[in-house]
Amino acid sequence: MYPKLFPANPILLVDDEEHFLLSAELTMSSNGIKNIETCKDSTNVMDLLETKEYSLVVLDVNMPHLSGLDLLPAIVNKYPGIPVIVITAMNDVESAVFCRRGLELTEIRSENEMLKQSLLNSNIEHPDAFSEIITRCSTIESIFRYIEAIGQTALPVLVTGETGTGKELFAKAIHKVSGRRGELVSVNVAGVDDNFFSDMLFGHKKGAFTGADVERKGLIEKAENGTLFLDEIGDLRAESQVKLLRLLQDGQFYPLGSDIAKFSDARIIVATHRDIKLMQANSTFRQDLYYRLKSHQIIIPPLRERKSDIPYLIDHFITKAADQLGKRRPSVPKELYILLKNYPFPGNVRELEGIIFDAISQHTSGILSLESVRAKMSDYTQNLNHDPNTTSGHIDELIDFPGRFPTLKEAEESLIEEALKRAEGNQTIAAELLGISRRALNNRLRRSDGGE
Repeated sequence: MYPKLFPANPILLVDDEEHFLLSAELTMSSNGIKNIETCKDSTNVMDLLETKEYSLVVLDVNMPHLSGLDLLPAIVNKYPGIPVIVITAMNDVESAVFCRRGLELTEIRSENEMLKQSLLNSNIEHPDAFSEIITRCSTIESIFRYIEAIGQTALPVLVTGETGTGKELFAKAIHKVSGRRGELVSVNVAGVDDNFFSDMLFGHKKGAFTGADVERKGLIEKAENGTLFLDEIGDLRAESQVKLLRLLQDGQFYPLGSDIAKFSDARIIVATHRDIKLMQANSTFRQDLYYRLKSHQIIIPPLRERKSDIPYLIDHFITKAADQLGKRRPSVPKELYILLKNYPFPGNVRELEGIIFDAISQHTSGILSLESVRAKMSDYTQNLNHDPNTTSGHIDELIDFPGRFPTLKEAEESLIEEALKRAEGNQTIAAELLGISRRALNNRLRRSDGGE
C-alpha cells in the first residue's frame, strides 16, 4: 500500500565511469536515496525511459556516443514530466544534494496529481490514520483528504492553528499516512537556545564541548526513515532558523564537533499557533524558511468554527474521563450540550477536554452536575469583563446595524429571540446568555406577550 523505497520511482544515474556510478549509488543510498538504477551506456537511456517510469534522471555531461547535453533535449521533448540534472566535475555529496532538489520538483508534480484525484474522491482511504481526531465536520474531513494527497511526499508540512486545536494529532496522522517505517519524533522548540537546539537536533561528537564524554545522535537521526515534528516553530530563534533552513535545503547536517556532513531522510513537520506569515513580513521569521516550510500547509479551524463537533467531542471525553478516573459513565443532561455549544472555547478542544474531566472528577452518581461547567464559563466571562484590553470596540464586533437603526424595544426583542434560539428554548440558558436572571427574562417575555 505504501512505498518501501525512496523515491517511489527510481532515479536513473547515467555515466560511463563505473567507479563513479558505484560511489554515487553508495553515497546516496547511505543517505536516504535508496531507489537507484545505473546505466553505463548513454545510448540505452531512451529505451530505459520507454519501459519504466523514473522520478529523476542524472546525466554526466561528458560521455562517449551521447553526451549529457545531447540527451537532455531528447528527454525533455519526449518525457517533459521527468526532471533531468546534468552534472560534471562534482563530488558525490554535491551530486546527492542536486538529486534531492530535483526530487522536490517530482514530488510537487506528484502532489498536484494526487490533489486532483482527492477532489474527485470524497472518501477517506485510510480512516485508521485519523482515528484520534473526533469530527463530523466537512472542513476537517477535507483536511484528511489533503493529508492523504500529500502524505507520501517528502516535502515539509506547516500545521497552523490556535492553541489547543490538536496540531500534534494532525502531525501523527500525516506520519501514519506516509507509511514511513521510522518513528514520529516530537519536540517543542519554544524557548530553546541555539546551542541546545543544535545539540538536540543534530547530536554531537565525543569531545565536541565540555561534558561531551560520549558521542550522541540527535533527534534528526532518531527520526531516520520517519518523521520529525517541531512544535512551536514560531518561537525558534534566528540562529536556529538558519540551521533548520540548511537542513531543509540540502537534506544534510553536521553534528556538533564534526566536519563530515550527514544526510537525513526524515520528513519534517512543524506547527505553530503564531502568524508566521506576519512574522516574516516583520522580519522576525526568515522569509526563505517560511516559504520552505509551507510547501504543504494545513490550517486547523478553531472549535468555535466547528460547533457541530462539540456533541461528539463531549461524549468522547466523558467516556475517556470515566475510564481514566475509574468511574461509571454518568447520565448527561441535554443542557450540557446546549451550554457548551454557546461557549467560544478560547482554549479550543484542549479546553473542552479539561472542562469535561473536571466535571467527571467531581461527579458522584446519577446525572452529571453542570455546576463546574458553569463555573468555568463564568471564569471566562469575568476575565473578559476585567480585561484592560477590552474596550467599547469589542461591542462593535458583536453588533452590526446594516439597515435601519432599531428601537430599544426592537433590539431587546431581537436579543431575546436569538438567545432562546441558541438555547434551543431553554429559558435558564437563554437568561445566562443574556446576562440576566431567569425571573428577569420571564418578566420581559410576559411584557412582550402583553404588547407593552
